[in-house]
This record gives sequence, C-alpha cells and structure tokens, in this order.
Amino acid sequence: MPPFPQQEGGVVLSATIGRYAYGTLQPRSGDQIRIESLDFGETISFSLSDRLVYNGKLDLVKAAILHLGRPATGFDLFLHSDAPPGSGLGASSAVIVTLVGLLKEWKSLPLTDYEIADMAYRIERRELGIEGGLQDHYAATFGGFNYIEFTGDAVIVNPLRIPAEVQNELQYNLLLVFTGRIRLSARIIEDQVARVEAGESDSIEALREIKRLTVEMKAHLLRKELDAFGALLHDEWLQKKRMSSRISTPDLDAIYDAARAVGATGGKITGAGGGGYMLLYCPGGVKHKVARKLVGMGCSVADFGFEPVGLQTWRVG
Repeated sequence: MPPFPQQEGGVVLSATIGRYAYGTLQPRSGDQIRIESLDFGETISFSLSDRLVYNGKLDLVKAAILHLGRPATGFDLFLHSDAPPGSGLGASSAVIVTLVGLLKEWKSLPLTDYEIADMAYRIERRELGIEGGLQDHYAATFGGFNYIEFTGDAVIVNPLRIPAEVQNELQYNLLLVFTGRIRLSARIIEDQVARVEAGESDSIEALREIKRLTVEMKAHLLRKELDAFGALLHDEWLQKKRMSSRISTPDLDAIYDAARAVGATGGKITGAGGGGYMLLYCPGGVKHKVARKLVGMGCSVADFGFEPVGLQTWRVG
C-alpha cells in the first residue's frame, strides 16, 4: 500500500509498503457463493441466480463479480487486510485489486497489470461511486517505487530504480505513526473537487505547486539526496492543506508541529487527510526522539518495510 502518493492527478510519486490485502477463493460444488470479510466482520451468502443489490454489505465484492462476469459454479471467498478502513493507506483500493486478481486467476482471464488496475479503479470509483483518485489501484497492482503519469485517458507507470542502500536509508529515516483518528475520505475529496471546480485560486495554485514538488522529489530521490527529499515533504504538506480545510485538524497540526519541534524536517498525512497515518522524515538519528514524543501524545508507531512486488496470485492443489 502506498505511504506517500503526491497528487490525485497529473503525476504521482508512490512507493508500496508491507501492508497487504489478502484473499482466498475456494471453488465449491453447487451454486452458492459465500463471502466473509474479517475487516468488516461481515459474512454474506447468495446463489448464482440471485440479483445482486448494492446495499452497503460488501458491495466491492458484488461489483467485482458483476464486472468480471458471474462464474459457472459457487465458491467461498475470504478477505482480510493489514490496514484498517479509513487509515489512509489505500486499503479499499488494495482490496478491490485483490478481488480482480482472484477472479482473473480463477477464470484464467488474460489481463495485464494495466488492465487490472484500470478495472479496479472503474469498479470502485465509477461503478460504486466511491470518491478518490487512480493512484492507489496502480500502486497496489504494480508495487515498488513508481512515478505515475496521468495524461488524458492514458496512464504510464514508470518504475524507479532506487538502489537498495538508498531504500534502506530512506526507510530508516521515515517514521510512520497512527494518529488514532479515522476519517471519511469521501467528504474530504468532495470538498477538494468542489473547490477546484469552483475555480478557487488558492486550490488551483496548490495543485500546480504539488505537481512541481512531485517532480523535484523524484529527482532528489534518484540523485540520493534524501534530506532534500524529506524537506520537500513539508512543502508538499503545506500545499496540500491549501486544498481543503478538512485535510488537517487542530489535533493533527499539533502532532505534526510537535514532531518538527524535536527534529522531523517534513511529513504529511497519508491518503486524503483528516486522520489515519502520518509519515515523517527524521534525519540525523532523531527518529527515536520523534517517536517518543508522538507516543506520548497518543500516537502509535507502525513498523514498515518497502515492498517491491505488487499483486500476486497463485493456485494450490
């Protein structure tokens, strides 16, 4: 799942970390389909001939089944994720990518990674109308460090060749903390979109600045200039907050300011904002000081490692 996507459109700099969405599909005789989600604590069952209705109960699964075509036989499907809904780590997008991958594998469909990511996006955003961007679906499908370009109807995923020692140093200097606040990203995104569509100059200028900063951050990353990269995280966060008053809160600002006061040079809330996880760049061995300070404010530290591989499916037996 992506810890630092930089923009909802245009260009995105992302990296995936070891937070996974899991799915197991077990074919069964008969026409019954049983779906269990550990994250939501829900189980639903229906037959192949039943009309599927979107009613808030595991609608992602229903939409994926309808989009890829009803199967010939029933099956049991079990889903769970390492990241809770509303965390800002792209959990829902990773789950829908997992669903598309499972059904593609079972039905032996010749889909490319681009087609899987696009299908996952269309199911979540267009079929179900869940607000959000495209980057999480492509990040979860492809995995690794990527510079993703969105140009009209085309999406281009450019893998970045980041040496192992640079990834290790970056991971050592980054601190991921859970703020203890869960947010509804749809409302935040709706507010951002409304401001841009209304032509608010502050929001439009912030979008331009975020795109410029994304290009700069990619360059610093490729040139192994990690401290400069971390400092730009701060600039990007300031620009992001210009997009909507809902992106941050007084509590989140207090956490961020406290982290900066003890040595963090930059950071941001992951995802749409409003809560979830905060990513901070802590150079010069100050990471433990920042962590101690934020734990004292009610946050919890989340260990993570970069994950170079995206969607994987396999068969057993």
